[in-house]
Amino acid sequence: MRKPLKLNGVKISLFIALLVITVYLIGVPFLDLMELKALDLRFVSRGSVKPGSEVVIAAIDEKSVDELGRWPWSRKKVARLIDTLTGYGVRSIGFDIVFAEPDENSDLERTASFKKKVEELRITSRELIEYISMAEKEADNDEILAKAIKKSDRVILGYFFHTSKKGLEHLKEGGTGVELKNILPSKYPSLRYQSREAKKVSLTEAYAVESNLNKLSTAAKGSGYFNIFPDRDGTVRWCPLMVQYKDQFFPPLSLRVLHHYLGSPLLSLKIADYGIDGVQLGGIMIPTDEKGRTLINYAGPQKTFPYYSIADILGDRIPASALKDKIVLVGATATGIYDMRVTPFSSVYPGIEIHANIIDSILRQHFLIRPEWTAVVDILVILGLGLLLGFILPKLKAVWGALTAVLFFFGFFMLNRYLFVYKGVWINIVYPFLTLLLVYIGVTIFRYMTEEREKKKIKGAFHYYVTASVVNEMLKNPEKLKLGGEKKDLTVLFSDIRGFTTISEGLSPEMLVKLLNEYLTVMTDIVFKYDGLLDKYMGDAIMAVYGAPLDQEDHAERACYTALDMIDELKVLQEKWEAEGTPRFNIGIGVNSGPMVVGNMGSQRRFDYTVMGDSVNLSSRLEGANKQYSTNIIIGEVTYEKVRDKFLCRELDSVRVKGKDLPVKIYELVGRNGGVPDETKDVICLFHQGLEEYKGRKWQEANETFNKVLDIKPDDCPSKLYLKRSKNLMEVPPPEDWDGVFTMETK
Repeated sequence: MRKPLKLNGVKISLFIALLVITVYLIGVPFLDLMELKALDLRFVSRGSVKPGSEVVIAAIDEKSVDELGRWPWSRKKVARLIDTLTGYGVRSIGFDIVFAEPDENSDLERTASFKKKVEELRITSRELIEYISMAEKEADNDEILAKAIKKSDRVILGYFFHTSKKGLEHLKEGGTGVELKNILPSKYPSLRYQSREAKKVSLTEAYAVESNLNKLSTAAKGSGYFNIFPDRDGTVRWCPLMVQYKDQFFPPLSLRVLHHYLGSPLLSLKIADYGIDGVQLGGIMIPTDEKGRTLINYAGPQKTFPYYSIADILGDRIPASALKDKIVLVGATATGIYDMRVTPFSSVYPGIEIHANIIDSILRQHFLIRPEWTAVVDILVILGLGLLLGFILPKLKAVWGALTAVLFFFGFFMLNRYLFVYKGVWINIVYPFLTLLLVYIGVTIFRYMTEEREKKKIKGAFHYYVTASVVNEMLKNPEKLKLGGEKKDLTVLFSDIRGFTTISEGLSPEMLVKLLNEYLTVMTDIVFKYDGLLDKYMGDAIMAVYGAPLDQEDHAERACYTALDMIDELKVLQEKWEAEGTPRFNIGIGVNSGPMVVGNMGSQRRFDYTVMGDSVNLSSRLEGANKQYSTNIIIGEVTYEKVRDKFLCRELDSVRVKGKDLPVKIYELVGRNGGVPDETKDVICLFHQGLEEYKGRKWQEANETFNKVLDIKPDDCPSKLYLKRSKNLMEVPPPEDWDGVFTMETK
């Protein structure tokens, strides 16, 4: 019965994935910051893309300050700039500047003083009064700017909101900083609520506004806020497309400029139950998150868009084609007045160019999207990658596992980059990477711990039964030693002591144990010498397996070498025992090859690595058959076919073992080829001749041949056995269907 709570690679990876998902949903500031930095790296990896030609920047740069004087300039110079740009035929002019206070450079105060003195002198000349009135108008720089804005009919002014109550003590209700009427005409012209509940949604709210002078606001075609909202690390990645102020909704400067440039199409804010559903500009649907923010798809580093110095513009040093029908954004870039921002491409980036990027991405409809539903995708990616890696890793070796983990990392990075660059989709990369890393570490540690435990278990179970080298090889594939078996072609060796019961009765227990231990030690060492598996001891009997647990193509040969060495070492022991006065004994060995089931047999609590099958049983029968033929080693027909080229064997008989109907040929293993005396070869040759005559019912000829064998080797027991059989068959001939097979009645 399986244990449902038993750990494995998939369960560990599932646990890790769920843990990472939980952390993802809770939100860890450090990891979220890492994801923002990873987004910046995707921009850098992508590199610059060529923007459209619609947007250019009129820069208040060092050159302009050197030629036109320090900033802020008088409103006359700004008016002159507007007139010049209008003359170039630009289509829209956006100011990343607010004119919230009267121009300090105006001559109104001096003109008013002169007028007072004239009135005190009671000078009432009509010409003088008209001259003074005209001088007042010419001295009012704000009025001059207002007229230029009005005449141009293409100027969008900028202003900014206070989105925090901190630092607003200086603003008084009714003052220029909080006047709603200056910006009210530039609110969203259309609001589309998807339900009544949508009207209750809390959105980005402002507490005060720093707007332009009323006369300037009235003269302009519109206005928009130029607030920049950096992330927690100070980098600007988002642009809110709306700010709520006194129950009204207002668009940013970039959107107002583009709205004018496109001919003032429908500009609509869509509000759903969960927040902002998007912004529609004519036929363009601008995607936002629920807070109304759109991701800024930066085209590249600073000066990706064309920059023109205002000094060159006013000096008429710019080709007309460079500005005609363009959107011109006016902003500061000079040192000291630099509107410096941090972006994915640079830590020093002009704020005016951020607006240019927003306008260009909307025109090209090259949006980056990170809506709320991508969280579902992130979660599925975390879960899917974690489970897939957790499923694959346990099946691979350490090196391949590491390479697979690296492949997962690289593959997901490339997929993530592809979605970002070509589809404009921002999918989280930090949390999936964290999942892959933790799953790899977790599964690797688990495998190490379990494999070490398995190795100890295997060593404990096998170090008494196989050599250390075999154990080390087994440790490389411990999964082969799980409970259960597999069918393989193997060779099994059985050995048993002849007359051990009689011998044991004549020895003391201590002497018997000493004798048996000495014998078994020598025999076991021989098994280990040929990398055999000592399956078990059965009293005085030994069972060894070849070809498992390690695959051995020459398993039959190894078993035969073992059998021959056992007989050689037994002779050495017999001489030693005879010298010591200890009873000597003989052994019988049976070797057979064939298909058999090998594996751990038993229960979950207790099992043994062993072999089972008819081929195993036949090996045991062959060991016992040595008693019948008075031989030491008998091998089966299958084993003989595998080793006939390397060993000298004598065919003994065709037998039908107990419990089986089909006969098998059995052979006596005599020795190694090339290591057998010629006399022995002659004996085997004559014996085979006699055996053929015996099977051919030539009893008399068979007797003569077997007697010739005995002349050479008087103690050849198989020949004596066949002499006896031949005489019996001569006296009592067998039936016509006699096939020469001997049926064994005992095991």
